[in-house]
Amino acid sequence: MATLFISDLHLDPRRPTIVSLFLDFLERRARRADALYILGDLFEAWIGDDDDAELGHTVAGALRALVESGVPTYFLHGNRDFLVGQGFASASQIQLLPESAVIELVGEAVLLLHGDTLCTDDVEYQAFRAQVRDPAWQAGLLARPLAQRRMLASQLRETSRQATQAKGTEITDVNPMAVEHALRTHGVDHLIHGHTHRPAIHQWILDGRPARRAVLGDWYEQGSVLCCDRAGWRLESLPLPGV
Repeated sequence: MATLFISDLHLDPRRPTIVSLFLDFLERRARRADALYILGDLFEAWIGDDDDAELGHTVAGALRALVESGVPTYFLHGNRDFLVGQGFASASQIQLLPESAVIELVGEAVLLLHGDTLCTDDVEYQAFRAQVRDPAWQAGLLARPLAQRRMLASQLRETSRQATQAKGTEITDVNPMAVEHALRTHGVDHLIHGHTHRPAIHQWILDGRPARRAVLGDWYEQGSVLCCDRAGWRLESLPLPGV
């Protein structure tokens, strides 16, 4: 069996085909895994664990069924679902990870990130990230009525979309020096992250040792999963139903 990694699903009721693909993935492919790691942006937006929208309850139930089948499931916050809290974790039985986590994977230490902290050339985004990750800011947001939070989330998504379109790809991609700094800081040679929507497995020499960085793909036109076992690391695509 393999350990599976996914990110950037951006689940949204307006994209029911992707939601169905993810639920099928949990019921079938993920049931054969040693473990599942979700490295952020599971949802297009998460406005708090008290949200009564159907999608959150459906996904929590499906994740819980996976965990109860014997597959431990871990979640690391992304830039769209940083408000996922202990309420959702309890409902789904997933285990919340810190924003940077080192795990042992097939005998090797591997750093897990969402990936947005590596995009250090995007100074505007990093300032925004610092604001929304501040506990006081989050507490103030969660104190607002759900309707206000939904409106704000919609506004933030549109602002993010426009800002991303206005920036070059070199700005929104990771900074190579930030990648190497993260590896050195955590004392590892391997990294798995999402966020950039540029799936690939990069290999190079860092400080005289082989280094490896896997970038997870998004779930827009298809599903994307990284499978890690003793045979190696493989990025696999999951076709949409009927394709």
